[in-house]
Amino acid sequence: MQSSLTSFRVAVIGGGPAGLIAAQTLAQGGAQVDVYDAMASVGRKFLLAGRSGMNITHAEPYADFVTRYGASAQALRPMLDAFGPQDVRDFVQGLGLQTFVGTSGRVFPTDMKAAPLLRAWLHQLRESGIRFHMRHRWLGWQDDALRFAAPDDAGVAGAREVLVTPDAVVLALGGGSWARLGSDGAWMPLLASRGVEVAPLAPANCGFDVAWSEHFSARHAGEPLMTVAVIARDALGQEIRRQGQFVVTQGGVEGSLIYALSAPLRDQIAAEGHTTIWLDLMPDWAPQRVLDEVSRPRGARSMASHLQSRLGIKGVKAGLLRECLSKEQFSDEAQLAAAIKRLPVRLLRPRPIDEAISTAGGVRWDALQGTMLTALPGVFVAGEMVDWEAPTGGYLLTACFAGGVAAARDALAWRAAAFTPS
Repeated sequence: MQSSLTSFRVAVIGGGPAGLIAAQTLAQGGAQVDVYDAMASVGRKFLLAGRSGMNITHAEPYADFVTRYGASAQALRPMLDAFGPQDVRDFVQGLGLQTFVGTSGRVFPTDMKAAPLLRAWLHQLRESGIRFHMRHRWLGWQDDALRFAAPDDAGVAGAREVLVTPDAVVLALGGGSWARLGSDGAWMPLLASRGVEVAPLAPANCGFDVAWSEHFSARHAGEPLMTVAVIARDALGQEIRRQGQFVVTQGGVEGSLIYALSAPLRDQIAAEGHTTIWLDLMPDWAPQRVLDEVSRPRGARSMASHLQSRLGIKGVKAGLLRECLSKEQFSDEAQLAAAIKRLPVRLLRPRPIDEAISTAGGVRWDALQGTMLTALPGVFVAGEMVDWEAPTGGYLLTACFAGGVAAARDALAWRAAAFTPS
């Protein structure tokens, strides 16, 4: 790849948040930027994720924020230091949108929507001279040129092949979830064939399958557990406890509380074939209080009526006790009280990757120099393509922004270094 000090042409492949902010940062640095995306419009996953409220980042103390990235926290830290949660808020406010902090610490635009943010952002990007090429699916390389399947003059997708030879490339193609929105992981073999080390993609922030009985599934699928705690094992085998809510599905469990624990649960299933979580159905009650209430005389009332009267346990919580305990255990007050505080549920497998909110795996950290691929000088990667994962709550989007900014700055520094007199 060649360049001059006055003309630096960069192809950004992928029109999600990481790619768009990389394009913006490159343009601000004086580069000529072309954005290529396989879909008819950019930011499709971004828009869908924002339908239930556009969670842009999190307002917890920064020292705690960084730890949410687990094993990749150290590698991501320099990127987050350079473009962190407050920078995300400043960026959104720079588009003319105000933000607020919700009760959980999550940060949202005041209107809670993604579409106005994306519209304002795209207007700003186009005004800066960035060019967009839609329905251009990246096919890899032909020698040093990028190959794209592009529409013809009649708009027929993939009807012709286009070769592009930029001075540098930023890849921001996402992970492997939500393929219908363009994030399909098709880039994995393209990079692997060029000697780039990649880890297999795996579902993250995902639900899990449970072998519910037909009776339980028919009665309770779709019902939320609003006040519950989950106890699980972390990567070191230590117990971790999280309180919140999740949903019983026809074939398993999903929801924010399950997503927060999905990484260790997924890894345990991969290693052992299955794993177990324990539910605390009365997380605000001490074990002795639960036992005292269960043990109170109930006269002619059934145990189910007794639990509803004394502990407020009914609906899906009552159904779970019936589902997971034998008749003998359900009838034994001590065992029942213990199960209310620690009910075992066996998880069989994570849900398919295309149902996951995000993915783990991708380009390994040791395949990178900063954000540049060691095997492909002048090619930089950003966002979920890299092997990191994070829980929901604004952490995913913040790291995508940080990675996009880092890739753009690395590309600009690489170009500057190439023309620094020795």
